[in-house]
Amino acid sequence: MAEQTNIQKPQTAAKKEVSSKVSGIKSASLVILVCFILAVLFYLFVLGAPGNFKDTVNKEGPLNLLGTVYKGGVVVPVLITCFLTVIVLCVERWIALGKAKGKGNTTKFVEDVKAALRNHDLAKAEDLCRKQKGTVGAVVYATLQKYREMENDTILSKEQKVASIQATLEEATALEMPALQQNLPVLATLTTLGTLIGLFGTVLGMIKSFQALSASGAPDSTELSTGISEALVNTALGIATAALALIGYNFYTNKIDNMTYAIDELGFSTVSTFSATH
Repeated sequence: MAEQTNIQKPQTAAKKEVSSKVSGIKSASLVILVCFILAVLFYLFVLGAPGNFKDTVNKEGPLNLLGTVYKGGVVVPVLITCFLTVIVLCVERWIALGKAKGKGNTTKFVEDVKAALRNHDLAKAEDLCRKQKGTVGAVVYATLQKYREMENDTILSKEQKVASIQATLEEATALEMPALQQNLPVLATLTTLGTLIGLFGTVLGMIKSFQALSASGAPDSTELSTGISEALVNTALGIATAALALIGYNFYTNKIDNMTYAIDELGFSTVSTFSATH
């Protein structure tokens, strides 16, 4: 009995599923909350430091860029929150998709697996997937396991076997995609939201400027400059946030597309090989 147990263990290990183990921040709302707290602290104690103003009590007369940004008004902490959120999520996606990519070059991996399939060497293709340790390898490995199962099936027709392999490929891909696309909708939202919040701050600043111009007598130059400063600062922060979010979103979407193309190519090769040889 002891010998039989020892023989069965390696067989169980061989059938162990390959997982890409894509990690990442599950709750973007928590990231936004932490970034908001940091943004408020930065606004009050760094931008609003007394040394940045001529009038240290009323915080008037900015002496440097930090003081000028502080005069941008209450919208500034919101924009800083958006900007910090974009940075954190970009770094998070960089780490997560780096793990999802797996080891080695994806293009070489695709070619090696296709070569193994052409040579009908299923064991080598499975071994390549185990070594790759990425999303593409995990999906293809699941498909190859179904390939083996269909080879030993004597009940289903060829068309049903091919359909079953195709269904496994689609299911495995569907299970991996949410982890790859996680937090990307937030980046896409901030692409537009950053611009709109910046525009809102700009409108508030222009309102203050026109109020100063419409004052009786000589226009209040301090109020006028404050309004213009608020308008320009919010515009700059909004554009910077939207631009960074757009770059990050497009960059990571392209990386996911490349993985999807690799999965589709290997999936097609697997199904075609089965159809041609069975």
